[in-house]
Amino acid sequence: MRRLLAPPLAALALCVLTGPAPASAADGGAGLGDPYFPTDGNSGYDVAHYDVRIDYDPARPDHLSGDTTITARALTDLGRFHLDLTGFDVSSVTVDGRNARAVRREGEHELVITPARELRKGDDFSVRVRYSGRPVGEGWRPMVDGGVAVSGEPHSASTWYPANDHPSDKATFRLTATVPDGWSAVGNGRPGPVTGDGAGHRTFRWYEDRPLTTYTSMVAVDRFTVRTSALPDGTPVVNAYSPDALIDPDAEALQEDILGFLASRFGPYPFSSAGAVVLSGASGTGPVDLETQSRPTYDGGLFDVAMVHEIAHQWYGDSVSFTDWRDGCVAECVATYAQWLWYEHQGDDLDRDYYRATVQEHRADPAFWSVPLYDPGPGRELDSALYARGPLMLHALRRTVGDTTFFDLLRTWPARHRYGNASWPEFEALAAELSHRDLRGFFSAWAHGRQIPPDRYLYPAGLSGLSRQGRG
Repeated sequence: MRRLLAPPLAALALCVLTGPAPASAADGGAGLGDPYFPTDGNSGYDVAHYDVRIDYDPARPDHLSGDTTITARALTDLGRFHLDLTGFDVSSVTVDGRNARAVRREGEHELVITPARELRKGDDFSVRVRYSGRPVGEGWRPMVDGGVAVSGEPHSASTWYPANDHPSDKATFRLTATVPDGWSAVGNGRPGPVTGDGAGHRTFRWYEDRPLTTYTSMVAVDRFTVRTSALPDGTPVVNAYSPDALIDPDAEALQEDILGFLASRFGPYPFSSAGAVVLSGASGTGPVDLETQSRPTYDGGLFDVAMVHEIAHQWYGDSVSFTDWRDGCVAECVATYAQWLWYEHQGDDLDRDYYRATVQEHRADPAFWSVPLYDPGPGRELDSALYARGPLMLHALRRTVGDTTFFDLLRTWPARHRYGNASWPEFEALAAELSHRDLRGFFSAWAHGRQIPPDRYLYPAGLSGLSRQGRG
C-alpha cells in the first residue's frame, strides 16, 4: 500500500498527552452544548473548509492513513481548541504551519490541541492533522467484496477525519482518496481528475462547493461501475454501483424525474451535482439509505420511495440543516411527507388512503402519540415517530392553512435558509407568518404533545368530512 508522505522529523516529536489538560484562559470547550450530544463539536471556532486526504487499501481493512487540513475562524480567543476524532494514532498536528505545543486525548472522541501561539478572536487559521491506524466507531460499513462505505447519522465523520462534528457548523469539503488500481473512491460533490502513480495506485478527487454538515459527508471504496448523465440544466449526475447492485436505466430516468418533481415543490435543486452511491453486500450493518449530500447512499438499487425520501433531504436536512439534534423533524418529517406527495403525484388520495387510514389505525393507541416530534429526547433524535406521525402533522397543517400557503411554506423555507441552519421552532414561526394565523395550538398538539391531538387539530376544516367518518 502506498503511504501518505511522512511528516517532517520535527513533527514526530509531537507530544500527545492523556488525562486532564492544564488550565487555559481561552478554550473553546469540549462541545457546542447540544442537549443530546453535549461534547460534540466546539464553540470556539467556525470551520470554512475541510481538505481530507486518505489512503485506503481494501486488502488492509483495519488500516487507514489520513491527512486533513481544516480552515477555520476563531470565534473567541483560543489558547487551545478541540476537534472530534475517534481512534487512530496522531503523528503530527500543525496550526498555521507551526507544530502544536501539545495535543491530548480526552473522552471518546476529543482531540485537544494547544497551538504554538494563542489564536485571537477573528483570526483565520488552519490546522493540519496526520493520523493512521484502525478505523473504529459508527459509520464504517465493510462490504463482502472487500470494499467499504463510511457514512452515518448522527455520527460517522469523526471515524475517518478530524472535524467540528455538529450539524450547526457547516463547511465546504474536498476529498482526495488514494486506492489500489481496480478500485474506485466516491465522495460528495463534483468529481475531479483521477490520476495514477504508475505504482499500482489511483487517486480520486471530489469537491463539494456548498457547505455540508459533517454527518452528510461520505466516502465509499469499491469496484464501482460509474454511470454519468446530466439534468436538463446541465447539472452532472454521477451514479456509482457496487458490483452486485442493481443497475436499472429506468430507475436512473426516474431519479431525474424525482429531482424535477421535488424542485417543483421545494424550489431549485440546491447543489452543483447529483446522483447516488448504490451499495451491495454490506456486512451485517443494516440499511444504508442516507441523505449524503449531493449523492445519497442507497442499499441494493434505486427505488422510487427511497429516492424521494433521500433526495428530499437535499433541501430539508442538507441545504438547510437543523440547529441541534432536537430539530430532526424539520428534516425527517418533511422528507417522509415528500413520499406522500409523490404518491399523490401518482394519483393516490392522501386524505382517504393515508391520513384517514393511519389516524384510524392508531386512534386508540396511546404509544403511537407518546413521543413529541420536536425534542423527542436523548437517544430518540431519529425516533420512529418522526417518520410515522410527521407526515400526518404536515398533512393536517396543509389542510389547516390551504394548499397555496402550505406549498409556499415548503418553498420559502429552503430559499430563506439556503446553505445554513434553522430550527423546528423557526419552521413553526414561518408557517404562522405565511398563513397569517395563530398556529400555537396546532403545533402544541402535534409537535410538542404526547397524546393524540384534539379533534379540532386532528380534523381541521379541510378534513372535516373525515371527522364525521372517523367517529363511526
